[in-house]
Amino acid sequence: MGQRRRVTVGALLGAGHQLGEALVPVLIGIVIDQAVAESDATALVRWLVVLAVVYVGLSFSFRFGARAGEQAAEVAAHSLRVELVRRVLDSRGGAEGGRLPGALANIATEDAKRVGAVNLAVMFGISAFAGLAVSAVALLLISVPLGLVVLVGTPVLLWLGHLLSKPLERRSEAEQERAAHASGVAADLVAGLRVLKGIGAQAAAVDRYRRTSRDSLAATLRAARAEAWQRGVVLALTGGFIALVALIGGRLAVQGDITLGQFVSAVGLALFLLGPLQVFAWVNAEFAQGRASAARIAGVLAAPPDVVPGDRGLPSPVRGGLRLREVSLGGLRGVDLTVPPGELLGVATTDPAAAVALLRCLGRTDDPDSGVVELDGVPLTGLDPAELRTAVLVAAHDADLFEGTLSDNVGGVEGVEGVEGVETAMAAAGADEVARALPLGAATEISEGGRSLSGGQRQRVALARALNAGRSVLVVHDPTTAVDAVTEARIASGLREFRHGRTTVLVTNSPALLAVTDRVVLLDAGRVAADGRHADLVRNDATYRTAVLA
Repeated sequence: MGQRRRVTVGALLGAGHQLGEALVPVLIGIVIDQAVAESDATALVRWLVVLAVVYVGLSFSFRFGARAGEQAAEVAAHSLRVELVRRVLDSRGGAEGGRLPGALANIATEDAKRVGAVNLAVMFGISAFAGLAVSAVALLLISVPLGLVVLVGTPVLLWLGHLLSKPLERRSEAEQERAAHASGVAADLVAGLRVLKGIGAQAAAVDRYRRTSRDSLAATLRAARAEAWQRGVVLALTGGFIALVALIGGRLAVQGDITLGQFVSAVGLALFLLGPLQVFAWVNAEFAQGRASAARIAGVLAAPPDVVPGDRGLPSPVRGGLRLREVSLGGLRGVDLTVPPGELLGVATTDPAAAVALLRCLGRTDDPDSGVVELDGVPLTGLDPAELRTAVLVAAHDADLFEGTLSDNVGGVEGVEGVEGVETAMAAAGADEVARALPLGAATEISEGGRSLSGGQRQRVALARALNAGRSVLVVHDPTTAVDAVTEARIASGLREFRHGRTTVLVTNSPALLAVTDRVVLLDAGRVAADGRHADLVRNDATYRTAVLA
């Protein structure tokens, strides 16, 4: 069933429920006038049967209508979550927009849920409108003044409810922003818990989260006060309106303009009107919160991409030749560099910012401010980022692991086929030792982010995953900073053997890794300052010696 059809079915069933609810006081009035007042037992039984049928109908209408509405809300929220995840994972980037991961998670959960709930609010709003319409018609048939009071007073109440929802909308948006920020800070602190403990910064971290949490709590309380005030005022206005209807109906009965049964029906309809009018107050609040959440979701979905896909295809076959011509970005200043196909190149830097900028250029998470990066003569700006990453893999230093088994983390990418390929990649990265140290070997479950492993173990598993991907060009950033010297030497040898004949760029200042490369370039002050074999540069270049041996 389509989303529009779900809402339509829910609204029709809800309208049927409201119709039944409105008919109940009308039928009770008929029973009083035609059966009780006339002492007609047959008429009493007949109308009681009709009343029972109406109750059964409104009961089933509510049950199935509410189910259709809830389903519509959940499906809409799910669709929004899927779209948000698709945008966040878009190879063009840009969705993060400076947001912490926890903030994006909050948008994809709480905000999506609130916007999805608007479907339910629409359904209930239509149902409530149907109830009001039926009540107004019934009151007009009983008495024109009563009907006119309802027809004139209801739009006024709705307009006042809309005005009263404006402060709630503003405060709800602020509440969601604060809550998302608090979630982001919490996720950030949990991810860095080991580091915080290592440097003894737990107290500072707790203080930071306490401040953020207090800000979130204050925003939530302001939104709650605005909602309580809005609902309280609307309820008071609604109560006054119902009292007015009952007062006019009572006066008409005393004057003899309407019968006793009609008066009972009028009072019953006035009490019934309380339900639809309260629903309208709730609908206004849901719309206010939904608009605030929708604006936050739209901010992610409409975020401009970091890079724009080109209209050229990958060279066929991809040989893996790289060339940077006068490239400037971040810490890079007019870099000229050529990497022949199949070369194992080491890149040492005196400034970590230059290493990060180089990774961003080669992975095309950002385009250079000036200059050109080419793959086999094709500018990267002419390629679709998603297609580029089928040929070029940039393995960042802080690559995350995922919840699942160790083998799933290594073999969960398209690359070397079969178990044998995964095992070879793990051996080259030293991750086979990690598997042997775990209770179930490679079948051992790893916690989210790989937090059940040590830093060195996580690095080896992440490197094995990058090697197993089997890309034509592999760029690796500091893959061994948390392993011991013996393991690092083994990884260096295994990496060279595994990647033989395929272009590999090692961005690192590790002497053990640089020693197995075909050539090393040194980036100093954002430019290529030296180029040669590792041993020659150690012997002849003081800047290089300081960068890799200090």
